[in-house]
Amino acid sequence: MCFSATADLVAGCGITAVGVACVARTRRVADLPMAALPLILGGHQIVESLVWRSGGGTGPATVAWAAIALPLLAVWVPVGVLWVAPPSARRRLMIPLVAGLVTAAVLSYRLATHGVTAEIRGHTVGYAISLPASALIVAGYLLATIGSLLLSGDRHLRVLGVLVTVGAATCWALWEAEFVSTWCAFAAVCSLVMYGWVRGRSVSPGVGRVSAGR
Repeated sequence: MCFSATADLVAGCGITAVGVACVARTRRVADLPMAALPLILGGHQIVESLVWRSGGGTGPATVAWAAIALPLLAVWVPVGVLWVAPPSARRRLMIPLVAGLVTAAVLSYRLATHGVTAEIRGHTVGYAISLPASALIVAGYLLATIGSLLLSGDRHLRVLGVLVTVGAATCWALWEAEFVSTWCAFAAVCSLVMYGWVRGRSVSPGVGRVSAGR
């Protein structure tokens, strides 16, 4: 989330460009889900610029925003981390993966049956979705996304997990006060961290390359 339609659009385009660079530099097939994460984050910001311009409500942009933020990321992140994790970390990563699958199933069902509403609140956008046992669902979501990064066994991904934790806490506090949405800035920083991760992985591609030259 960002503080205006223009800010969301500019941030989204910049983050998407980083995502394109990440995917282009990727040499392992297994790295592609994580390398593509900035593409998802950038597209998410662009979608929210449409939510701003539509004045919130329950339209297609609001539904698309919620579908990306909630069920998609709850599965995408733990799956992507599992694919790139060292063998020693894979067993423990099954916990956030299962949490993500269950959480995504519940969120998808609630989005399909109850919908989601966006409301412009000054320099923030509030999204409302009816959830049973919301605290448990939030815990499952955080375990799937942040938990998988922190348990990944990869130094860069652990740093990313710490950044997301700090960013989420900061943005939530500012959003609760209805002061300003700042997630786009943290998403940009996280995308640059992902680019650094991709660069490090491309030094020694090993097996499973996307393409190979002679």
